[in-house]
Amino acid sequence: MKIDDTYLYTGGRAFDITRPTAVFIHGAANDHSVWALQSRYFAHHGWNVLAPDLPGHGQSRGAACPSVEAIAEHVAGLLGALGVRAAFVAGHSMGSLAALELAARRPDAVGRLALIGTAVPMAVGDALLDAARADEERARRMIVGWSFAPASQLANNQKLPGLWLPGVALSLMRRQPKGVLANDLAACKGYANGLTSAQAVAVPTLVVIGESDLMTPPKAAAQLIGTLRDARIERLPEAGHSMLSEAPDRMLEVLWHFANDR
Repeated sequence: MKIDDTYLYTGGRAFDITRPTAVFIHGAANDHSVWALQSRYFAHHGWNVLAPDLPGHGQSRGAACPSVEAIAEHVAGLLGALGVRAAFVAGHSMGSLAALELAARRPDAVGRLALIGTAVPMAVGDALLDAARADEERARRMIVGWSFAPASQLANNQKLPGLWLPGVALSLMRRQPKGVLANDLAACKGYANGLTSAQAVAVPTLVVIGESDLMTPPKAAAQLIGTLRDARIERLPEAGHSMLSEAPDRMLEVLWHFANDR
């Protein structure tokens, strides 16, 4: 499905306003495909799914949003165009910041919130940002090196024989237009309003932490968790930052139970 120049993956099911809606927001230099298992399960078990490729990513046209706030406004516009209210909104990494900001700005649009691989503020080192601007491939490899738990780095440790998760992550980042990675990292680094926004979030919020996450270390979420009014914590001992692919079944279980906990 497309709204203007934005592609929205729906999990193979037509949007139906009478159903509850789950929104999945991807991270830096990624697209909707990182949510493949989770989004498709929701879509085939009674939910609408809206997993956008953010502007300039994947199948969406236009320039990449220059800030987290702009991403939140963009997603708010998509939900408004479809008449969506009280959605379950999940975001990973950069997407978690956008989801947080969306919930603060549009409390009518968000009924439950899940923040995965998050930190507020989200530190982005100058070395990584400089590499993204000057040598994207080097920056991609730095990210991959920090994004997976040690066991996930091994090609023979995956559930599907021959699948090498770091290689998949590299391929996905390589598919994005030049400059998108640096733009997204700068947006994460520049997001200074996160704790103020967290104070405004009144809905139940799940924070999912990978115990081996080097990109957003577990301790980096502590201040956010302490600020949220209703925070639920889930820790994944087997995962790093790329927990959607490192622990896909567990991530689905955690998100499904939280979204349906009424």
